[in-house]
Amino acid sequence: MASLQASNLLFPSKASSNRIININAAISVPKLPKINFPVPALIRKPASNKTNLAEELKIRHRDNGFTEYSIPMVERREYKVEDYSNPLVEAQFYAILEAIADRVEMHKNVGEQRDNWNNLLLNSINMIILTAATMSSMAGLAGGSLLALNLPSTLLFFAATGMLIIMNKIQPSQLAEEQRNATKLFMQLQRELQTLLALRRRPSEDDVKEATERVLALDKAYPLPLLGKMIEKFPKTFEPAVWWPEKENDHHQFQRNNKPHHHTMKQNRNGWSEELEMEMREIVKVLKSKDTEDYARLGSLGLKINKTLAISGPLLTGIAAVGSAFVGINSSWAAPVAAAAGALAATVNTLEHGGQVGMVVEMYRNCAGFFTLLEESIESTLNESDVEKRENGEMFEMKVALQLGRSVSELRDLAKRSSLSELDEFASKLF
Repeated sequence: MASLQASNLLFPSKASSNRIININAAISVPKLPKINFPVPALIRKPASNKTNLAEELKIRHRDNGFTEYSIPMVERREYKVEDYSNPLVEAQFYAILEAIADRVEMHKNVGEQRDNWNNLLLNSINMIILTAATMSSMAGLAGGSLLALNLPSTLLFFAATGMLIIMNKIQPSQLAEEQRNATKLFMQLQRELQTLLALRRRPSEDDVKEATERVLALDKAYPLPLLGKMIEKFPKTFEPAVWWPEKENDHHQFQRNNKPHHHTMKQNRNGWSEELEMEMREIVKVLKSKDTEDYARLGSLGLKINKTLAISGPLLTGIAAVGSAFVGINSSWAAPVAAAAGALAATVNTLEHGGQVGMVVEMYRNCAGFFTLLEESIESTLNESDVEKRENGEMFEMKVALQLGRSVSELRDLAKRSSLSELDEFASKLF
């Protein structure tokens, strides 16, 4: 838009007709808006150091009228090696997951097979014993030496004795329970690794190392072969099952730290506080004095009962075999002894393997191991002096509560009553 201003132009006078007319013009041009061109940054700075790029542009005017824009250099961010995915580490991690899935299937199949062993051997041995006892009774009622009855019954009793010794040695019901526990623990490890992938997406070398150690520890705790590597079914003392990599000096360090002392850490730093640490120490105390001790007592009792039954079965069938051999040879006691011993042997065998006493002992071993693992987990966490390296305190407290079948408020109440020596219950409500 422009406006023209003229003096005496439209109505000129006669006196000034020959004069030169001066015209003054003024043109108003609208001011153009200032356009800012953003300069993209390949790598942004952290939020705390972020500055306005437009303020950092240095404008210098040259003598020739041109304007020079000087753009400052963008600060580079230093990436750690862990920020990038390592294809080799990821391949190793997925190889471990595949090995775990394979072990889950193997232990599941072997567990079903050994459970079938228990049922088939139980029924077969009882049928052999009862058949031999019937034949001995018939030979005694017939009078005289009947080789057609005495010899088969004696051989059947000896066969039952040998089969019972083997069956009591391997304890098929306990073998089946071992494989069920192994299947459950391998599946638990598999889910943990899959959760790690879902949350962090990129496994590290430490993750691969830890996963490998846990797989090998499970292989050692629950071996598949029977010969040479089978778990001892009748140890001298009852010991909890151990299926995790053991850490040295954690228990002694925890004992030294398990004394009242002042902390220098901030309250609620990474979810941890002095109250939460004292709560966890009280939970460990309850687990050791109540749950672990009780399952150790029950496991020792079950182990003694299983030992007694395992010895009694073959002993009774052996007595029945000897009595059956003397039936009809001027002995009136041989037939009744053979029949009575055979009946008792069948009863003992049914109690031991039909009642699956070995499975019960293994269940106690697993439960005691569960509480031992929980104790060691709490101790190792509290032994870590750097609070930032621990798992978040609130999350850790919730996990412990869920593992014990309690809510967080119930767990805190349990620790409070334990500190006041008013505790009359176990820490776990699950088993």
